[in-house]
Amino acid sequence: MPDSQDAETSGEVPHRIRRLLRGPRPEAVPTVVGTACTLIGLMDIVFPRLRHSRVHALAELLPGAVSSLAAAASIVVGLLLLMLAHGLKRRKRRAWVAAVALLPVGAAAQLLYRHSVIGMVLSLVLMGVLLRYRAEFAALPDPRSRWRALANFVVMGAVSVTVGLLIVRSHPDAIEGSPSLSEQLEHVLWGLFGFEGPVAYRHGADYTVGYSLGALGLLTVATTAYLAFRPEHPAARLTPGDEERLRELLATHGRRDSLGHFALRRDKAVVFSPSGKAAVCYRVVSGVMLASGDPVGDVEAWPGAIACFMEEARAHSWTPAVMGCSETGGEVWTRETGLDALELGDEAIVDVADFTLSGRAMRNVRQMVKRIERAGYQTRVRRAADLGPEELEAIRRAAADWRGTDTERGFSMALGRIGDPADGDAVIATAHKAADEGAEGPYGDLKAVLHFVPWGRDGMSLELMRRDRSADPGMNELLIVAALQAAPELGVERVSLNFAMFRSALARGEKLGAGPVLRGWRALLVFLSRWFQIESLYKFNAKFQPRWEPRFVVFRNTRDLPRIGLAAMQAEGFVSLALPRLLRRGPRPEPRPCAHRQLADGQGLQQAA
Repeated sequence: MPDSQDAETSGEVPHRIRRLLRGPRPEAVPTVVGTACTLIGLMDIVFPRLRHSRVHALAELLPGAVSSLAAAASIVVGLLLLMLAHGLKRRKRRAWVAAVALLPVGAAAQLLYRHSVIGMVLSLVLMGVLLRYRAEFAALPDPRSRWRALANFVVMGAVSVTVGLLIVRSHPDAIEGSPSLSEQLEHVLWGLFGFEGPVAYRHGADYTVGYSLGALGLLTVATTAYLAFRPEHPAARLTPGDEERLRELLATHGRRDSLGHFALRRDKAVVFSPSGKAAVCYRVVSGVMLASGDPVGDVEAWPGAIACFMEEARAHSWTPAVMGCSETGGEVWTRETGLDALELGDEAIVDVADFTLSGRAMRNVRQMVKRIERAGYQTRVRRAADLGPEELEAIRRAAADWRGTDTERGFSMALGRIGDPADGDAVIATAHKAADEGAEGPYGDLKAVLHFVPWGRDGMSLELMRRDRSADPGMNELLIVAALQAAPELGVERVSLNFAMFRSALARGEKLGAGPVLRGWRALLVFLSRWFQIESLYKFNAKFQPRWEPRFVVFRNTRDLPRIGLAAMQAEGFVSLALPRLLRRGPRPEPRPCAHRQLADGQGLQQAA
């Protein structure tokens, strides 16, 4: 009798054979189908026309118009299949419907024009696979905007012109004369609108070229019109009812997470647990369902909210991810979903009772604050509800004007507004200096602004730091110290400052005895700090002797990290894929989310550090 190991090994072989006979796993089908769709689309466009086959001899008996229509259909179907491949990989139902409708047309075009039996069979086989696994393609469409119609027109127009030039040149033996590139381009442009161009052909090739160019033009117009006139799906917005429910949860459980108040950003969507006692707020960016911070509400109800979040991601085939959750939040996310977690950085938290300007460690901050105070600067720290409407408006305009970048930055640790009546508990710290007579700026004596959002009943979390660029260096240190000193009067016991990415790597990498890998990682972070202010923000936070609380990113698998990183950078405002400002409709929008809890600009950050 064979031993147990041999029996187990011998049993694996039939199991593997049965698995191969069953075909691919259902969850792998969308990826395989999307790749096959790409290959067949390329085949429909670039596969050569066979001239030495029995099918070619039979096709010669058909009218020339049929062959020309088949040529146009082959190119159009190929382009559409290339466009649908990504949607099929993401299990989109609409992509499945379109592919099932197009593949028979592509199969007929492969047979009638390219005379390829293999191409026809591959198209029909792919259609059969789509029908067999139709249940795997049930994902709902993404939120959309009609601005995609303009982008489609530009992209499809460029593709049509490029493919059109290839079509014009695909019959060199039938071209009369030697038309120049400009004449060929003119022929393409006229052909896209259905008119004859300056290039002449022999042997009926002009029909094939004309039908193909006309089909490309029709494809561009049809897809653009569809995107422009289809019902618009609204972008993520926090409804008043959702905001009210979130505020009720924060009133009870807001002390748990310093990022809880940022769930009230109004450009987020929200899913609630079945009991309504917990919620997860998110935004979809480039196919990534991006949440930030911990779920809001009762910890015992977090699993229900997380399950709803994951179900929403599965329904739309979005990539789930969480940015900046706490250690407790990361443990719940990974336990309930099977996702993985990676330490992203540390949050600087100052306990007000332990803060003091005395001691050697605080000497630099103490000296800077004293110097600025001697220069005539004064500070005021107040609740937003205690400021008048005119002063709030001036602060809002100043913060927008002092922004150091063209795009607003911030998502996971930014609220996106100042002085909203619903945020009366927010704290605003301002720096003032009386100007000489006749030299007062557009915002009076206002020189710098810090905005804190509530963190439960006894805490606050720094959201925005802005200063006049003409003000003396050290405005941010001055206002942070002023806010910490005024905190007891406001009933605040702890203050969350900026988030420092990869703080532990920077701290350990500069210590004596650090290994070559850690030193190399720190050197890379220092290099990247030229653009992303990684090291300078860490050093600025460290001035106030905070305690560090780790924050994590939660993700499905390692290969999703680049995509999640790009989506996070888009959400935070470091990368923008929007249309150029000259092509945007309407006036320049109001400032969206405020800065990612960083300083007003790179120069100010370096001066502060």
